[in-house]
Amino acid sequence: MDYFGLMPEDCLSKILSFTSPEDTARLSTSSRGFNSAAESDVVWEKFLPSDYQNIISKSKSLLASPSMKQLYFSLCDSPILTDGGKMSFSLDKKTGKKCFMVSARELAISWSDTPHYWAWSSHPDSRFSEVANLRFVCWLDMRGKIDTRLLSKRTNYVVYLIFKLKSGYYGLETANTFVRFVDRESDNEAEERASVVSISRQEGPGENRSKGRDDEWMEIEMGKFFNDTGEDGDVEARLMEVRRLSAKGGLIVQGIEFRPE
Repeated sequence: MDYFGLMPEDCLSKILSFTSPEDTARLSTSSRGFNSAAESDVVWEKFLPSDYQNIISKSKSLLASPSMKQLYFSLCDSPILTDGGKMSFSLDKKTGKKCFMVSARELAISWSDTPHYWAWSSHPDSRFSEVANLRFVCWLDMRGKIDTRLLSKRTNYVVYLIFKLKSGYYGLETANTFVRFVDRESDNEAEERASVVSISRQEGPGENRSKGRDDEWMEIEMGKFFNDTGEDGDVEARLMEVRRLSAKGGLIVQGIEFRPE
């Protein structure tokens, strides 16, 4: 007998609001009562970040969602641009945790203002108006940061470089990466524990490898960190290859993404 089907819907909605999006989807298939309650705005607004209205207000994207559930999945499936197109925001579908990507224009990239080394252009697959195109450098160094107050609290985050490789790319086999809290660790200290990553090779012992994404881009893990209460100031991710001063080219950078693990 479906005992939950005998309970008032508002009670079931309250119960579901203390679970997770994944649990709600599973419970909705186990009981007719839960199935009806799982459509409630009470449930899905609880899964949205507490500051979702403030985030949406910084976007010019139109989010005409008749229900909180539809708004939730819209933010999961269709990232919105915020802060004048400098960042994009989305939600992790399983947990509702916040994801941000910092656009290439907001990264600190050595020589990026020199057209001989880097070019800026639109790209049909990019969510941002511009991407950075590496023409030729010997010194590859880029970094991006975000205020921890923007991120979900008590959450493990992974940082990724989001990129593509042009045909005929060169000199992009490996690089060093690290993630640090700017106010707690110096650049030099972080460099000592930097990891070696493989940008253009998908195989290699002891290296983090690039992977394809569903959106036709590639990603490489730059590092991880735990965002506790969001009071640690800026967290910065850096990728560099400045020891082997050989020529490098053919890299297209969309941005750096901060995503729940």
